[in-house]
Order: sequence, then C-alpha cells, then structure tokens
Amino acid sequence: MRSGKVRTIGSSCFPASDIVEAQWAAERRGLERFRTEQPTYSILNRSIEREILPVTERYGMGTLVWSPLARGMLTGRFRKGRQTDTHRTGYGFKHYSDERRLDVVEQLIPLAEQAGMKLTHIAMAFAIAHPGVTSAIIGPRTMEQLDDLLVSADITLDDKILNEIDTIVAPGTDVGQLDMAYAPPAVERAALRRRPVDERAAA
Repeated sequence: MRSGKVRTIGSSCFPASDIVEAQWAAERRGLERFRTEQPTYSILNRSIEREILPVTERYGMGTLVWSPLARGMLTGRFRKGRQTDTHRTGYGFKHYSDERRLDVVEQLIPLAEQAGMKLTHIAMAFAIAHPGVTSAIIGPRTMEQLDDLLVSADITLDDKILNEIDTIVAPGTDVGQLDMAYAPPAVERAALRRRPVDERAAA
C-alpha cells in the first residue's frame, strides 16, 4: 500500500523486535512503513526506555505516548491509606490499589511541592522530556482538567528534578503494571510458553 497516510502500529506497546520486523517487511515489499507507535509511558511505566524508544528513534518514527498520568495515579488523587471516591476502583482497576505504585506517588508528591509544581505538571513534563517522545496523549474530562494539563506544555524539568525521579523510579523500569498494558502473545498464551506435556522431561 503506497499512500500518504500516516500508519500507526497501534495503541499498545508492541515488542521492539516486532517494530523492527515491520520496518524490514515494509522495505522488502516496497510498502509504506509504519510512522508512529503508541505505547504507554509515564513516571510509573518507563520500560519503553529500554528498547521501544531507541528503536523508534532509529527508524525516525513518531512516538505518541498515552497515559502520561498513569491512568490518574499521578494526579495526587490516589494516596496511600486514603479512601478515594472514584468509580474506577470498583471496576477491576487493580493498579489504583497497588502498594508499590502508591509508594512512588508518596515520594513524588513532596518532590513536586519542593519544586513548586503540581504533580500533574511534573508528570506531563517528564513524559515529553524524553527525546524519543513526539507527543503525549491526554484524556481530560473537564475544561478545568484540560487547562491544567496545557500548562505543562510550558514547563521544563531541569536535570536535578529528572535525576531525583530516576532515583525514585529507575530508568527503563515499570512500577507494578498498568491494568490495560499490552501483553504479547508469548506471555499471554500459556501454550506459547509451555512445551507439550510429553516433551517437558529434561532428558
């Protein structure tokens, strides 16, 4: 297919090897190659820094990251030991009560306060600070939320704050797992990670 349309791999995070294979397949067949990828990325979900972002940069792909606020975890609304009134917690979103994620939020809140910023602004500014990120997809529900998030476009985090974030959440790592995160078939399907019963013997 030869067209001027921008082709996007998807709203999930495909393995870097799949992105590379898609690029090679398009080149071999003379097809329009994928131009963008849409992985999740936030302070709490940094695993794409290991391979996805380096690969998209190498192939000149845009990376439109989603959930920079970690599905609301980085708004400061979800706190350790506090009840929340959000309806989401009752619909199987386990990451809202993940102690590991809540522990990180508790460390980020004083960091934001010391910097004189809102946690949402630090979270958004962090997401677009990476050179491999083209833009961050946001999902405000009100005009107030939209206005608040747009402020982040004018915020630049200095190395001191970014280094402190790196200390709290190591680069290239995820804290817990986002409920809606993509799981590749090799992990999702038991049949792909288990030999047939009669072939499992070591000898």
